[in-house]
Amino acid sequence: MPRLSGAQIIIHQLERHGIRTVTGIPGGANLPLYDALADTTAIRHVLARHEQGAGFIAQGMARSTGRPAVCFATSGPGATNVLTALADAYLDSIPLVCITGQVPRSLLGTDAFQEVDTYGMSMPITKHNYLARSAAELLTMVPKALRLAGSGRPGPVLIDVPKDVQTEVVEFAAWPEPCPTADHRPGDEQAIAQAAAMINGATRPILYLGGGVIHAGAAAAARQLAEQAAIPAVMTLMGLGILPSDHPLSLGMLGMHACRATNLAMEECDVLIAAGVRFDDRATGRISAFCPNAKVIHVDIDASEIGKLRPADAGITSDAGRAFAGLLPLIRPRRRGQWNERIRQLRRDFPCFPAQNFAPGKPFQLIRRIAELAGPEALISTDVGKHQMWVAQAYPFTAPRQLLTSGGLGTMGFGLPAAIGASLAFPGRPVVCFSGDGSLQMNIQELATAVEQQTPVRIVVLNNRSLGLVRQQQRLFYDQRYFASSYGIAVDFATIARGFGMRAFDLDGAAEPDRLLRQAMAEPGPCLINVPIDIEEEVTPMVPPGAANTTMIGDDYARN
Repeated sequence: MPRLSGAQIIIHQLERHGIRTVTGIPGGANLPLYDALADTTAIRHVLARHEQGAGFIAQGMARSTGRPAVCFATSGPGATNVLTALADAYLDSIPLVCITGQVPRSLLGTDAFQEVDTYGMSMPITKHNYLARSAAELLTMVPKALRLAGSGRPGPVLIDVPKDVQTEVVEFAAWPEPCPTADHRPGDEQAIAQAAAMINGATRPILYLGGGVIHAGAAAAARQLAEQAAIPAVMTLMGLGILPSDHPLSLGMLGMHACRATNLAMEECDVLIAAGVRFDDRATGRISAFCPNAKVIHVDIDASEIGKLRPADAGITSDAGRAFAGLLPLIRPRRRGQWNERIRQLRRDFPCFPAQNFAPGKPFQLIRRIAELAGPEALISTDVGKHQMWVAQAYPFTAPRQLLTSGGLGTMGFGLPAAIGASLAFPGRPVVCFSGDGSLQMNIQELATAVEQQTPVRIVVLNNRSLGLVRQQQRLFYDQRYFASSYGIAVDFATIARGFGMRAFDLDGAAEPDRLLRQAMAEPGPCLINVPIDIEEEVTPMVPPGAANTTMIGDDYARN
């Protein structure tokens, strides 16, 4: 008959449910948990340098694999530091379980040292959360948390465990049976038949695909639907990779920084098949002007999303994979020659990006060159800013889960720790982190984690000495009043990286930048590559905030 402490139960249950890597930082309130972790060889611990970094390392594992990942934090500032990573995971539907230490039960509510209401603060930014009141509860609480994080619409789950619950010893007869996985219904047959009739009768349909398609493992089915019915497809930032960027039916990313032809095509569509999307404002622009002549089919596993922002003419509550499986037998093969020729004409009239964007020294040229050197299997993480949008526009994504980026929350500091997590999950694959000088400074301490773990991450810093997108909006919408968006000192990122024990390369003033870049990309361990970028280099096209997607500012403004 097992007799274990609460902390030992947590570790054993993580082991039993296949968790092999945990990241976090110990502190007084979770030391019993770490003491139990020290007794196992089945779980590797990755010591982060900041709890937010720990949360994003776990996210890197979860986003790249699609499976729940786990991070630890102590009470008080440890818990508050990790909340940003939980909010980020919540908005992007990422399966994450965070286990925090808490002050003993007798001190709850007394303003004890390092006590905060972690349970209360995390409620709005988690799919579910728990406050453990006894060690016995942990026998079922941990498996439930892992199941909840990864089932249905994925999301973060928090377990807050008082210190005395971690040390409490319980005796039990046997380990509980594994939690059953959720049974995802295929969606209402009548709604699927209605949607199929709408698609079959459409003249100018467009697929609008988001992260939910990737979470459902439905990228192949989405591609089959597009090809079977000759339907052009757009993707959200979170959906990039569902169709390869060079697929003839791929229109790339829609929305604020889409190609003009993409947004204009959506203006003309008559049936919009939206799957795994939230109709986010960065994708739709002014929602009342989004696809104004289109009937909408909305597929989402979360019933509350259907009709929330845009009424649906046919709503299918199901994960995308099961919905597509129901739709495909009902969809008639079509060529849609006239509609696809109209798409090609729009792309001829409004080329995505001018040739000068790919000139030597330009961001697009750098991104494409790194893609060549990294190879098609590379995992790509980004931080948030101009570099993020340039990567979304220019990188040749070939598969789902290839791009790891903070979409809904837009968290600067995400890229480096997420890249570390992806490298831990896939040690044999190249991992490249595109960051900006502003974003990298948000979690720069995780350079030490990359070196300590010897994760072969390439950190490419597109350095324009500013908060680039903030400055761009000041230029466009605030009469060029540049305030608090440019840095007063030039940070030597290469020297800082070397101080952490990392190889570093600086392309600033390099006589042969391509040779140096090739050398950096061939490094066996982690390395940083500093790339100077002109502060006036802007992200175009751009839809002004709150405007319709057809109101796009083009490359002409950047030359004025």
